Amino acid sequence: MAETTTSNAKAAGRRKILIGKVVSTKMAKTIVIEVRRQRAHPLYKRVVTRSKKFYAHDEQGTAHLGDFVKIEETRPLSKLKRWQLKEIVQAAAQVAPVEDAPALAQKQG
Repeated sequence: MAETTTSNAKAAGRRKILIGKVVSTKMAKTIVIEVRRQRAHPLYKRVVTRSKKFYAHDEQGTAHLGDFVKIEETRPLSKLKRWQLKEIVQAAAQVAPVEDAPALAQKQG
């Protein structure tokens, strides 16, 4: 009887995994991910989008702004960090730096 209880506890103790978009990489080894969820409103039946931000640990700093990443639940790492980066699902397109844009406008003008 004790063996079945431990196997059920392991199945129930799996870590949660979420997929979201990186909205900030300004902190050292920390990224902020926005997870969007869509549900039908219980009364009006319209699709309502809800979003929530999660702080995740990114040891190597591999995630960039706009990337879609997979994060996994972990033990508390700081006051707000309870997640860690699992993998980058889709990398964002690389865009030219903002400083180069005015220089191009002056050349054309």
